[in-house]
Amino acid sequence: MKRTNISTGTEWERKVAYSRAVKVGNTIEIAGTVASNGTQAVHIGDPYNQTIFILNKIKDSLEVLGSSLNEVVRTRMFVTNIELWEEVGLAHGKIFSGINPVTTMVEVSSLIHSDYMVEIEATAIMSNR
Repeated sequence: MKRTNISTGTEWERKVAYSRAVKVGNTIEIAGTVASNGTQAVHIGDPYNQTIFILNKIKDSLEVLGSSLNEVVRTRMFVTNIELWEEVGLAHGKIFSGINPVTTMVEVSSLIHSDYMVEIEATAIMSNR
């Protein structure tokens, strides 16, 4: 099967040797995504808007590969404070209402930088391809 790697060209992708997204066949895996504009965190202290920002970055990556949020079957959400689960969940629900992928939300002790409160991964399966 053909493999397509998508990169955003960030320094971390080169250092860690990872891709923003990988498509193999009709399956797309999106790497852990944080609320960063490429150089710094955005929406610091605001888990709801960090989640919206992240899901829009995921949407953009899917679209580059010819897919969409409608084809997402799973999300994995890592949060640094599980007590804020409802804000993260409401943002996820706003974006995925009617799509309803399976999801997991777990608390982690920290992410790559203390300004990041949420990190999300996604899997999409493209239909009719």
